[in-house]
Amino acid sequence: MTRIVTRPCSPVDAEVLTRCGLHPVLARLYAARGVCVPEDVETGLARLVPPAELKGCEAAAALLADALLQQRRMLVVADYDCDGATACAVAVRGLRMFGARIDYLVPNRMEHGYGLTPDIVELATRSVAGKPDLLITVDNGIASVDGVAAANALGIDVLVTDHHLPGDELPAARAIVNPNQPGCTFPSKCLAGVGVMFYVLLALRAELRRRGAFGDALPEPRLDGLLDLVALGTVADVVKLDGNNRVLVAQGLQRIRRGRMQPGVAALFRAAARDARNASGFDLGFALGPRLNAAGRLSDMSLGIECLTTDDVGRAWELAQQLDTMNRERREIEAGMQQQALDDLSTVDPDGSTTITLFDPRWHQGVIGIVAGRLKEKFHRPSFTFAPADATGVLVKGSGRSIAGFHLRDALDLISKREPDLIVKFGGHAMAAGLTIAAADVPRFTAAFEAVGREWLSAEALARTVETDGELEDAYFTPQFVEMLDAAVWGQGFPAPVFSGEFEVASQALVKDKHLKLQLLRGRQRFNAIWFNHTDTLPARTTVAYRLASDTWNGVSRVQLIVEHAVI
Repeated sequence: MTRIVTRPCSPVDAEVLTRCGLHPVLARLYAARGVCVPEDVETGLARLVPPAELKGCEAAAALLADALLQQRRMLVVADYDCDGATACAVAVRGLRMFGARIDYLVPNRMEHGYGLTPDIVELATRSVAGKPDLLITVDNGIASVDGVAAANALGIDVLVTDHHLPGDELPAARAIVNPNQPGCTFPSKCLAGVGVMFYVLLALRAELRRRGAFGDALPEPRLDGLLDLVALGTVADVVKLDGNNRVLVAQGLQRIRRGRMQPGVAALFRAAARDARNASGFDLGFALGPRLNAAGRLSDMSLGIECLTTDDVGRAWELAQQLDTMNRERREIEAGMQQQALDDLSTVDPDGSTTITLFDPRWHQGVIGIVAGRLKEKFHRPSFTFAPADATGVLVKGSGRSIAGFHLRDALDLISKREPDLIVKFGGHAMAAGLTIAAADVPRFTAAFEAVGREWLSAEALARTVETDGELEDAYFTPQFVEMLDAAVWGQGFPAPVFSGEFEVASQALVKDKHLKLQLLRGRQRFNAIWFNHTDTLPARTTVAYRLASDTWNGVSRVQLIVEHAVI
């Protein structure tokens, strides 16, 4: 049973924001998301928390400044998702602005696994440019104790930039920048990997400025030109959009809308058939992000990173088309796996369990996380899906997605303590995590995971709720109002507006056999609506939770309702 509930909102806070000039509906939406003073709405760069407050940032800046002055060879070790790709592009583009000798290396998901491993260090020493003097990890490294030790043994310095939760032991790197490391008081704990790298560049510029390094030979670079990449990686990594992240995303979107973006970002908008002039967080998260992620999931993220780092418009378009093709292939594989997973559940009653765990030796490890997410959405249960780790099939890799109130990484940590020989390795966040176990131990993990679920999850937590912003007055069903909403920054932890209300259902029909197209009536107003991936018909009158979108046809824009849920 799914309930539609209205998000609580402080009338006092909404009134304060309205008096300061905010549109009354926007003021209500912001107040319901915890904004209580006008300053929290501002997204100017001056609102960013200073880099000096991020532990390790100044040490990293000094390390990089010395490396630049000594012309030391640098190599970025990236991750194979969108955050890792954008963080790598920010590192490479940004450090080249300072005159760095720099290249990058990205592990292959299927061959090398995740992070700076000893194997990756050995591979780095065989790079075309020769053995690097300094390795810079982006979006990884906080758990790379062995990898950093291997680099140190070879006389290679390591700078770790990451945002993942650390383990019990930190790597012995020259500097570590991570808002989640012990002793870091940086207030924005939700920085994505790309945001951490951007902060390192800000600190480096301040350090070089202090050293008097800028002049005719080395002009001081404008780092705001990298904010389109920062916004893309931040949104795609689904980190919480706290005030600091909203500044980064808002500034990046402003530049994209003005056409001031990397050729690769522009090419990705074109490949996705999206208009960059009206770019939104939705475009970054659901159009560009998946196309970059497809490279890391199915092939080699080097394609995505090259797309983001090239200044050749033609090459960027060529790569964007390749990424688009990979994304189509990824969707086909994902659809097949999802159907197989649902078929496997056809004999299982999810209401009788608190978690879902599935494994199929035919599955592709590159898309198991997406399938886990689909299962989590469909059944509102923490879900893990597993695929073979390699051709031998001895080990399997699992990817999990969770629901509110169930910290996935903490659950894995508890399981590892209860059964020390079960999990080979694990990591992640509250809502997403990954692990490696023996294929023969999947049933054992399933039981252990379910045991934690039964301990931690109440019946209330397992009951799905759709949180909305309540009724929307008839006067606001206009393209202009939708445009105002789209211009704001929404995302994880700062959700996009979802309204609710009672409507008459004038007509309903299936589109492509899987989407429900509707005509809804309220008073004298008639609305076009669509419920994606839903086929069950609605009663003649129902309560609907919906988002607003602008649908343009032959140059005329009309408001369309995107149904999130309806009472059946």
